Amino acid sequence: MFRQHLVAGQVLVQAVLPGMRAAGWGRIVNIISTSVKEPIANLGISNTIRGAVASWAKTLSSELGPSGITVNNVLPGYTRTQRLDQILAERATTTGKSPEDIAKGMLATVPAGRFAEPAEVAAAVAFLASPAAAYVNGINLPVDGGRTRSL
Repeated sequence: MFRQHLVAGQVLVQAVLPGMRAAGWGRIVNIISTSVKEPIANLGISNTIRGAVASWAKTLSSELGPSGITVNNVLPGYTRTQRLDQILAERATTTGKSPEDIAKGMLATVPAGRFAEPAEVAAAVAFLASPAAAYVNGINLPVDGGRTRSL
């Protein structure tokens, strides 16, 4: 987890940073998880690593901002992906409930009342990567239908 989520990001940033600095412009957008705002039960290692990525990104945003480079994080909530299907199946196996019942329980915590579509998460990333987001730097942007209760 450490290598996959934190070290890999740092290696990628080191690879692209010289070009961004030379251009005086750049966008770094990490896809993390809402767990950086509200830890998810039974995912201690994931919560810890994703929190580390968020802290690293916040540090980078201060260091790279003067070079015209922004660093932000997108925090997807429940998104209709293969990973969500896997989670539903695992929880169904563990609890003996149907995947549909597990999904209903999850959706009961989402004010929007539905799972996100991948394109909705992508739209947030596209905005943060655009020139329009030049003054948005160092944030954690939940894309979760209102599920995250913290500010």
